[in-house]
This record gives sequence, C-alpha cells and structure tokens, in this order.
Amino acid sequence: MNPLITLEIALGLFLTSVIVYVLTTRPFESTDSVARSYDEWTQDGILEFYWGDHIHLGHYGSPVQTKDFREAKVDFVREMVKWGGLDQVAKGLSLLDVGCGIGGSSRILARDYGFDVTGITISPQQVQRATELTAPEITAKFQVDDAMSLSFPDASFDVVWCIEAGPHMPDKAVFAKELMRVLKPDGILVVADWNQRDDRQTPFNFVERLIMKQLLDQWSHPAFASIEGFAEVLGETNFVKGDVATADWTKETLPSWLDSIWQGIIRPSGLVKFGVSGFIKSLREVPTLILMRIAFGTGICRFGMFRAVRSIFHNPESLVGSSVYNR
Repeated sequence: MNPLITLEIALGLFLTSVIVYVLTTRPFESTDSVARSYDEWTQDGILEFYWGDHIHLGHYGSPVQTKDFREAKVDFVREMVKWGGLDQVAKGLSLLDVGCGIGGSSRILARDYGFDVTGITISPQQVQRATELTAPEITAKFQVDDAMSLSFPDASFDVVWCIEAGPHMPDKAVFAKELMRVLKPDGILVVADWNQRDDRQTPFNFVERLIMKQLLDQWSHPAFASIEGFAEVLGETNFVKGDVATADWTKETLPSWLDSIWQGIIRPSGLVKFGVSGFIKSLREVPTLILMRIAFGTGICRFGMFRAVRSIFHNPESLVGSSVYNR
C-alpha cells in the first residue's frame, strides 16, 4: 500500500478516535457507575481479547526489557508477590484480592503460591467471567462486594492484595481503613496503584489539570491519591504496625500503555470478531491510553507500591473519618 495512503488512514482513524472520545465520557457518579462500566467492558469481551485475563499493567523489568504484553502482566504479579514478601509465607493462608477483575491474579496466587483466595469486584459480570475461567481444582472463589464497605468481619484474612483499584474509590480514608480492617493481626497488605504526583509539593499547572481531568472522566475515576498521601492515610487508620513501605514502579510499568495500543494493530482479528461497533469502542480508548503514557512518562502520574502489616492493637476511636482525595 502507498505510504501516503497508509498515513492518511492512520490519521483518519486517530481523528475518529478523538471525536468519539470527546463525545462520550464516563465520569464517576457512584459505585454503580463503576460497576456498569466494568460490566460493559467484561460482557463485550473486547478488553479480555486484547489484555488477556489480567486487567492491569505489566512489569518490564529493571532495567526495562522488551516483553510480550501478556507475559509482562504475569511477571507483574510475580514481582508484586516478591516485593511484598508473599513468597516467604506459609501455604494455605487466606488472601483477599480486592478489585480482582476476571481473576487473573487470583488464579496465579492460588495455583502457584498456595493461597486460599477470595476475589471481590463491584461487577457481577466480572464475577461470572472469573468463575468461568477458574478450574475447579484452583482454590479461588469470587463474589460481588464493595471495597468501600467490605462484607467481611474484622480480621478475616492473612493477606489483602489489591491492584489498580484505588482510583475508583471516592474516599481514600475509608478505602484504606477497609483494607486494613479485614486483615488479621500481623497480616500483610500489598497494594499496587495508579497515583498522581504529590501536588502539595508541586501543584499542577493548567495543562496538567486538564490532563488529570480527562484521566478521571474517561475511566470512571473520582480521584487519584499520591504515593505519599495514600501511605499517610494507611498510617492514619491506626491499624498499621511500624511504617508503610512504598516504591515507585513507574519505569517498570511504563511500556504497558503503548503496548496496549499495539495489541490492536498486531491482532486485527479483533475487527472481525467484534465488528464495526467493537472497533469503534476500542478506538475510543486510544486517546486515554496516550494521555496515560504522557502522564506517567512526564511525572504527572506515578505507579505506586504499598506494603503494610496490621498491628495487634488498634484504637477504633482514632479512625480517620474525613474524606481524603488527592493527598
């Protein structure tokens, strides 16, 4: 094909994606709006087709290496297990996977590390699909639950695990409290999340605020926390023993954004499988993915890791009661 024609087609598709993107936003309204978004993404199968059964970023090593997109996602789970020290604990422990998606991480944690996993998500469609994908011999089960008000009693799990669910939580203090509350004493919390720069130290300029608004409105996010702010909020629950450990995995995960776009190019069978409507749905995500790459590449956003251990003692009267958003 003539290179000029190819360029014209590419530009035409990009402009189409921008138009669809501008005309159709999905701002956070409530937990119900988040559930509806994930139900839709799960039911049409497009996200699973391109991203596999791990609806999260990949880990590309340090220094960064070229990897298969889906292999990088599996590597992310293994690196998170190692970073959190979960490869050193006894087998058979109970683990709560908060925001489990369609169960990719849950299945690895159960099959390869011996955890008894309960995965929770706000999306009934994700629970159904996660259950369908999980073999009977794998010790992982799934249910609908709200991370802002978990249905489990205090001190229910040895480990709480959470990947990229935080941006959907409207009150970070309540979210942090719930994560720590359901941990048993000396239990381990390990969280991986999209975070923003700590704007208490370096406020966002006009352009950065516009980018952040789009990242919130397009994917049903009420707010991002900063790494520093969410670590503080975890500590303020008064459930935490010692300090909250943090790390920045922005460099290790950064290739995921452009790799996710590349999947649509190297897997053209998706156009046949999902038709024109599916193609348009996929195309509309391209501007957000590009903005994510810009935000994480320029320091507007960061990829944060958090590890905390639950204290044996807790003073319930000192719980944080106020809303915390962009700390």
